[in-house]
Order: sequence, then structure tokens, then C-alpha cells
Amino acid sequence: MSHFLINKLPVTTHLKSQRWDKSGFLIGTMKNTVNKSTGIILPIVLFLLFSYASAQQKQDEPKDAKFYIDRGIAYGGKGQFDQAIADFTKALGIDPKSAGTYYYRGVAYVKKGEYDWAIDDFTKALEIDPKSADAYYFRGIAYANKNQHDQAISDYTKALEIGPKDASAYHNRGIAYLKKGEYDRAIADFNKVLEIDLKSAGAYYNRATAYYFKKEYDKSWKDIKQAQDLGHIIPPKFLEDLRNASGRKN
Repeated sequence: MSHFLINKLPVTTHLKSQRWDKSGFLIGTMKNTVNKSTGIILPIVLFLLFSYASAQQKQDEPKDAKFYIDRGIAYGGKGQFDQAIADFTKALGIDPKSAGTYYYRGVAYVKKGEYDWAIDDFTKALEIDPKSADAYYFRGIAYANKNQHDQAISDYTKALEIGPKDASAYHNRGIAYLKKGEYDRAIADFNKVLEIDLKSAGAYYNRATAYYFKKEYDKSWKDIKQAQDLGHIIPPKFLEDLRNASGRKN
């Protein structure tokens, strides 16, 4: 899934100061002619001016979906996910058949922790583009965060059928197997990660965890050492549990 960046700022329309100057409401030129009717006229005039500005701004809004997609991606990159979602929604109002836009909005929902909305968007993306490995992968993440590990494993597997060299999909599927207590399958996936990326500290640590639950403590210690050498911080509680179970200090 390609990403686009854009530096253009959104166009907005503001009432020019001279409009207000000519009305006299802000600069006080009519202060000597104020009468009882001003209290009625002023809100009406302000309403008309606001309505005109809003209509003008709406006319000036871009009609190009790509503008909103690019700006949404930029917002997402800054961690402004509400704004990103709003822009992706506008883009979908212009082009409701864009699998990529559903995907981007789904990712923003994942970042916000709104996993049901994310799943809906990834599902729509896959209805339009059934070959989107990224949509399967991120839908798997959303399912995993809902502790729906079978669905997550299914989606990671579909992502790997499309992109069999995706170390992240193997890693996340391994974690899902680990949480299900399927340690051999978890180890097999972490092995795949390390075939693709020998310096994946997370894969060593998670494989060590699987070995720990299989009571293969020497293998667990070996992987812990590899993870530490690569800079991974091992949770003290896990180290304490491994020491107690193995009878070793390191």
C-alpha cells in the first residue's frame, strides 16, 4: 500500500476585515446612531454574513478525493487521527469505491483503539480488493486486540498467502498462537521471522517465551541472550520466573 505526502495547506475562506469595517459593527462608526432596532438587526446581519461565509467555504472545498487522502495521511503521520478519519471520510464521499481509503481509515481507527470500526473498514476494503495483504494484516491486528485470536490467525494467514515474505505477519501470527497455548506453531512462526530477519529481537524473546512454557529452559535462555544482545529489554518478571523454573541465574 503506497503512501503519499503533500505539503499544501487546506484552503479556507474568511470574511475580509473590510466587510466588517463597512458594516460598522466592529469599529464603532455607528455607535452614535444605535437605537432599539440594533438588537434585532445585528443578529440577522451576523447570521447572513456567517451563512455567506459558510456557503463560500463549502464551494471552495476541493472536489478531489486525493487531496483528502493525502491530507489524511499527513494528519495520521502527526498522530492526529480524528482529523485523518474526517479527511478519509470526505474522500470516500467523493470516491466510495476506493479500497485504499477504507484501508487508511481502518488504520487510523486501529491507532485510536476503535477496533470494531477498523474491522468494518478493512472488510469493505477487502470486498473491493480481495488481494490486499495489508488489509488482511491490519484486520488481524484489530481482531488480536479484541482477543479474537482465531480470526486474527486466519487474517494473518491470508496476508501471508499473498505476501509470503512478510516477517511482521509471521511474528503477529506467532504471538496469536502463543496466546492460544499452541507453542509449537508459535515457535515455527518465530523461526520464519528469523529466517527473514535474523536480527529480530522480538522474535527471539517471543520464541524464548514459547520455550519457557514448553519447559525447554536451556533453549529459552539461549533466545533470551540473543534478544538481550540485540538490545531487547526483557521484563524482570519473566527473568525471575525463568530463573526459578530453570534453577539457573542466567
